[in-house]
Amino acid sequence: MMLSPASLEGRCNCFAVRKAARYLGAAYDKALAPAGLRNTQFSILQKLASIGPVTIKQLAAIIAMDRTTLATNLKPLEREGLVATTVAEDRRARNIEITAHGRARFEEALPHWSGVQDAFERRFGEREAAALRHSLQDVLETGFEPWANP
Repeated sequence: MMLSPASLEGRCNCFAVRKAARYLGAAYDKALAPAGLRNTQFSILQKLASIGPVTIKQLAAIIAMDRTTLATNLKPLEREGLVATTVAEDRRARNIEITAHGRARFEEALPHWSGVQDAFERRFGEREAAALRHSLQDVLETGFEPWANP
């Protein structure tokens, strides 16, 4: 099959996922704004609040983000005192953990997140939302290694 711009219309998985992610991300960003957080920051705080201190490398793997992008996302959280970095047991690595101030900000943001989460599930369907999350988790298990060195 000869590929042309028109033949790609509606077929690119990456474009479809990113378009939906931008759409949902904007809704979550708007909902979380009163707490002074963006959806990515909220997700990082949530993960740190639930798992405790981890290395930056481990956190990047857990949230499927390359380390450079994660470091960029951590800078404003660190500046605001929401997360702190310390030297890890392996002195070459650094641990990242949520601070008491970060936990308080996360708790402040939680009702805002819950509101938009519930609204999405009412409109999209609770079962459909669960199936979507399951399918997206399956994507992470396809075997691609996006950040591996060639």
